[in-house]
Amino acid sequence: MKEKLLGMTLAELKTAAQACGLKPFVGAQLADWLYAKRVRSWDRMANISKAAREALAARYDLGISDPLGTALSSDGTKKYLFKVVCPMGGGFEESAVESVMIPDVDRFTLCVSSQAGCKMGCKFCMTGRQGFHGQLDAADILNQFFSIDESAELTNAVFMGMGEPLDNYATVARVIEVLTAPWGFAWSPKRITLSTIGVLPALKRFLDEQRCHLAVSLHNPFPEERLEMMPVQRAWDIRAVLDLIRQYDFSGQRRVSFEYTMFAGFNDDKRHADALIRLLRGLECRVNLIRFHEIPDFPYRCATDPAMEAFRDRLNNHQILCTIRSSRGEDILAACGMLAGQHSEPS
Repeated sequence: MKEKLLGMTLAELKTAAQACGLKPFVGAQLADWLYAKRVRSWDRMANISKAAREALAARYDLGISDPLGTALSSDGTKKYLFKVVCPMGGGFEESAVESVMIPDVDRFTLCVSSQAGCKMGCKFCMTGRQGFHGQLDAADILNQFFSIDESAELTNAVFMGMGEPLDNYATVARVIEVLTAPWGFAWSPKRITLSTIGVLPALKRFLDEQRCHLAVSLHNPFPEERLEMMPVQRAWDIRAVLDLIRQYDFSGQRRVSFEYTMFAGFNDDKRHADALIRLLRGLECRVNLIRFHEIPDFPYRCATDPAMEAFRDRLNNHQILCTIRSSRGEDILAACGMLAGQHSEPS
């Protein structure tokens, strides 16, 4: 299997060029064609000689592939399905991942997958319920940016698709480098948000090394109740996650938010709101309330609109900025917690 160029840093692209007997400046040309111009074929690289392109193509693959399919929601959200081949158990496993393009008035946001499946096992998440099928490499992740119809229009990215980004942190960090480096996409880190359930060792690395926004999946302020839904609570207590986050400054351009999926009769009452207020008191943050999207063989239902509004208002009245997030793409199984590597047309 050929090594992929997509996902290589500028230094690595220069080394790749030298490995083919070419000058290092060819690596800089490759970075320009791949990341600035986003070409999808060797033939488009006009300032690289045909002989050089042939030498590169004999040794490397660009790492770019078309989606297997798409599904368009009635609200304009678009879901893409991609084939991936991941190392698993000493061999390779073919799987499928999804990414979601969310259009808005002045932005196009890509919800990106970082793993095929997920190890975390959150009971309300379709991705977690399917198990783990492998780590995506940098090309697999960046291909989600390259191979969608809206590639040139993207303004933001959220690592909130399939998988736990911090469980594949080294690769995600490489992708963030490509997205933010002047030789790459040259995006501001403010255009990128990483969502995590709180993988503590990697979370510290992320907070030390990156300037991107952070979103933490919290969902319940009581540890024993959170454990019922999120097995990760046993390994990384949400209180320890918050202790770490409090060591960093979120009063400037980098933001931290907390995702809170609302379940009727489970985490949507005054007792939970007050506990959440106590848990987050003094932290510069935002809470996003998320409507639960029903999935098969799961007993809980979404909280009612009045319950969500009362919860929101109670947090806002205690100086914790809280909003109810609009659901997007539910009719094509593209909303929060619904990604499962399946192609779905709107019903």
